Amino acid sequence: MATYKTRAQFVADDLRRRILGGEFQGGTQLRQDALANDYDVSRIPVREALLTLESEGLVEFHPHRGAFTTELSVLKIRELFELRILLETHILRHSIPRLTDTDLKKAEDILKKYDEALDSGGEIDNWSEYNFAFHHALYAPAELPETLAIISQLNTKSDRYIRMQLLYTQEIEKAEKEHHGLLELARKGDVDQACALLKTHVQEACEGIVAVLDERATMTE
Repeated sequence: MATYKTRAQFVADDLRRRILGGEFQGGTQLRQDALANDYDVSRIPVREALLTLESEGLVEFHPHRGAFTTELSVLKIRELFELRILLETHILRHSIPRLTDTDLKKAEDILKKYDEALDSGGEIDNWSEYNFAFHHALYAPAELPETLAIISQLNTKSDRYIRMQLLYTQEIEKAEKEHHGLLELARKGDVDQACALLKTHVQEACEGIVAVLDERATMTE
């Protein structure tokens, strides 16, 4: 197997450095033809690099407009995660007494797939999907569809930040441990402890992301 970087890997690594370093502000359009000229490559590796950065939450594609750097607003991150705490602890409190063995088995199966994806380092674009699928499995029995719909919207907006947290804070094992702890507390029917752990889990994810952004900002000063 070749140990050298492909053109797409080189472009992705350098663009990641430039985005996190503050060279490209949030909402900046990343024109593929201009980047291809910058890196003296064709548009194909540039496209592959942008897709990689999209999976990491640093780039987003807008229909008919192309690729843009993600808006990395600390205020927005804090607001999203505070709303998640309010609604997700609320729905979990209603859900736990209703959880059946089937519900718990479904959550456990999702968690196994999530663990495998995290441990392998692959399927990065699926990490946040597994994350929400696991939480959804625990929340759905509450039978609060409007609350769950809002939580789903919040998770979609948080998606890129969740992937950033897992990739850049080096706390994958901690996240896995907390998920298993949450499942076990739900299985025991310990509502108060489960909600306390969930609150801490979401709060610390938020602080981890903010710390990454603060560190990058300090490096560019």
